[in-house]
Amino acid sequence: MRRIDLIVVHCSATREDRPFTEQDLETAHRLRGFDGIGYHFYVRRNGDIKSTRLVERVGAHMRGHNANSIGICYEGGLDCHGVAKDTRTEWQRHSLRVLVRALKMDYPEARVVGHRDLSPDVNGNGEVEPMEWTKECPCFEVKEERW
Repeated sequence: MRRIDLIVVHCSATREDRPFTEQDLETAHRLRGFDGIGYHFYVRRNGDIKSTRLVERVGAHMRGHNANSIGICYEGGLDCHGVAKDTRTEWQRHSLRVLVRALKMDYPEARVVGHRDLSPDVNGNGEVEPMEWTKECPCFEVKEERW
């Protein structure tokens, strides 16, 4: 088994008023040249947790961090106009919490971060600030969640 020190939360960057199934996600990732879905888990709006890649397999979700991380993606992240927004339903919030807690039991040393939290610290002050984000994903503050 590989060493896991990060659990990275993502959004699918899809609109809250349109479904985006795991099959849609797989098609999108294959069109980008991936060998299947790059995330290990996908959380649908109804709270269903889909296992989309074996945890033992290196992910394709966070350049520079795939070898030592687990990727979780939730369906949504954009409002009905295509603007970044925390669109998580109550079911998704619950399922994300349950999933992250279960993963932390297996990987207690792993830090839980959002995709944007791994953006480069351009000004070198030791903190990745909103102006430095390469993406807004996952469209909420992961560090403020009670995992």
